Amino acid sequence: MNKIFKVGLIGCGHISETYFRGHDYFNNFQIIKCADINSENAKKCAEAYGIESCSVDELLNDSEIEIILNLTIPRAHYEIAKKSLDHGKHVYSEKPMAVNFVEGEELLNLANSKNLYIGNAPDTFLGGGIQKSIDLINQGKIGNVRLGSAIFAYPGVQSYHPNPEPWFANNEGGPVMDMGPYYLTALVNLLGPAKRVHGISTKVFEKRVIGIGPKKDQEFTVECPTSYLVNLEFHNQALIQITLSFDVVAHQRNHIELYGDKGSMIVPDPNMFGGSVMTCVDDSGLWEEHKTDDLPLGKINITSHSGRANESPTNANYRGVGLAEMAYCIEHGLKHRCSGELSLHVLDIIKSTMKAADTQTPQDINTTCQKADFFTLEEIQKILK
Repeated sequence: MNKIFKVGLIGCGHISETYFRGHDYFNNFQIIKCADINSENAKKCAEAYGIESCSVDELLNDSEIEIILNLTIPRAHYEIAKKSLDHGKHVYSEKPMAVNFVEGEELLNLANSKNLYIGNAPDTFLGGGIQKSIDLINQGKIGNVRLGSAIFAYPGVQSYHPNPEPWFANNEGGPVMDMGPYYLTALVNLLGPAKRVHGISTKVFEKRVIGIGPKKDQEFTVECPTSYLVNLEFHNQALIQITLSFDVVAHQRNHIELYGDKGSMIVPDPNMFGGSVMTCVDDSGLWEEHKTDDLPLGKINITSHSGRANESPTNANYRGVGLAEMAYCIEHGLKHRCSGELSLHVLDIIKSTMKAADTQTPQDINTTCQKADFFTLEEIQKILK
């Protein structure tokens, strides 16, 4: 029987619903209190889920709370995570770890100095799709991966989000900061750490129009690049070409393709947990399907369509597994998979990509990390209800 960790949630936005859904799947954490800079948001969240609302300071000073779940906006991730660690709490944050590298590095050093755990989304790489891909690569199914491609491209959030401006703001906005963590975290766990990045960027539209909510039809200024073309080199000698864009109406390309010296692989959506892995290992052109919908973290459990290109209307979504896995590791003194080292390395790639595009100069990736261990069925079952 696992210990049930008492969790305090800070940041009661839309994503909080997903983590509360985690109570249905995972057996070792319980969100018992919530806080938000807007007290009305906290009260609504508390009423919806039958928990207590309080101020941020009250939550941080609550001795009952063991883990802070940090679901604030990206520019607040550092402040809340630092305060959580300073108050002796373990912390698990939404992506990215911080909006600049120095802050992320400080958080990791602070957590290590206090012997506290710091974890970060995305945890989607723990799902059936990416784990099946990792397993097949580990088995040598396609040999040594040397080349590949990845793409995330859609028109942006302004049509369906009532407050889209942060997605287009300097420093915290743009597709590399927003969706890059899903793709880069998956690639690092598939291939190992990255070593160098080349990039170019562009901004297709100077202005965007809000499509929903009280500010509907209002125009706002786009402050950051909205499309990046990236070449990312890995220490294992793989070279991956990546497209990340808020300027594409639709496309039909695969999310990730990897090309080894013995075959090719199509990796499913790294923003979700399931999906089939496809491999081709000869010149017949025939692809073998490796299904994941029979795996605990690959079973379809949601029906939702965001309008993003190539996103299935039915998906597996088990967000919160990273928090549950971290809680299990805290209890047993183990290394967690959604670690601060991994998150800092991904943040390093993100910021280096943006700098490479801005300066038109390749950037070395100065951090490193280890690929997380394969998430075995036995380990998964230990944290499932």
